[in-house]
Amino acid sequence: MNIVGLDELVFGVDDVQACCQYLTDYGLVPVDVSDEGGRFEGQDGTAVIIRHKDNAALPAPLPTASMLRQTVYGVDNQATLDAIRAELSTDREVVTGEDGSLSTVDNSGFALKFQITCRRAFTGKNEQINSPGFAPQRPVNEPGADDSYDIIPASLSHVVYFVPNIKEAESFYIDRLGFRVADRFTQLGPFLRPQGTLDHHSLFLIDTPPHMQGCEHFTFHLAGPNELLLAGKRFQDKGYETFWGPGRHIFGSNYFWYFNSPMGVHVEYDADMDLHDDSWTPREAMASADASQIFNFTLVKKWMPGGDPH
Repeated sequence: MNIVGLDELVFGVDDVQACCQYLTDYGLVPVDVSDEGGRFEGQDGTAVIIRHKDNAALPAPLPTASMLRQTVYGVDNQATLDAIRAELSTDREVVTGEDGSLSTVDNSGFALKFQITCRRAFTGKNEQINSPGFAPQRPVNEPGADDSYDIIPASLSHVVYFVPNIKEAESFYIDRLGFRVADRFTQLGPFLRPQGTLDHHSLFLIDTPPHMQGCEHFTFHLAGPNELLLAGKRFQDKGYETFWGPGRHIFGSNYFWYFNSPMGVHVEYDADMDLHDDSWTPREAMASADASQIFNFTLVKKWMPGGDPH
């Protein structure tokens, strides 16, 4: 099934204003935002949607405190929607919306929607690096250090679920929707890639007790490591608290920087994720700090050799 990736994540939250401000400061573009919430888009139109938790239009919440109310996947065309409907309606309710989208739940109770993708073409910023032994990517007399431009996250990258039954959760996405395992942490869970994307993963499942069920984090792609570090520095300077990073993962190879949020999840910036096709052989490792990241830094204040003479 040609599912191209995440289109939207929908949250039902306690503090609408704080969440809207957070996503704006994170760099997403507000669309139709009011006191009731709104849509916050990346450059390709993928988005996070904020509503108050009591909004009657939201899908039912999980039995835990999770604020994620719906995960929306984009597909390439109507034929793929028809195939998803035919497959999933054999053992669960699938509701067709007025816009032709399909709403259902997965094996763990997470609310899902499938729609013709909202993704649009865009021209991103290409980070150019001059590397010894190779032709220069950046022209002569063009400085590479530039902190003057606005950073808008490019595209909704992936979401991470805490699930109480990893085998049931995994079988739904692999056996029913055609996701592929990219890599796996033993006794923790798999990184899963839908067939319509080469991104290392759009979904990561983590085995947890039932009372922890919910969303651990989501992230948007940025142009590259320089943009990630600059965006993270700006975000931290606005008072948002770092949870993890900046660093670089091993599975997926993506640079990362995670922050706490008022949505009850961590929110990440990522950049430079691996791409895989069906010829890739998944790796497996025991979950550990050494297996998770090559390096993990802590941002400190700016400094100058010799110190401040005053």
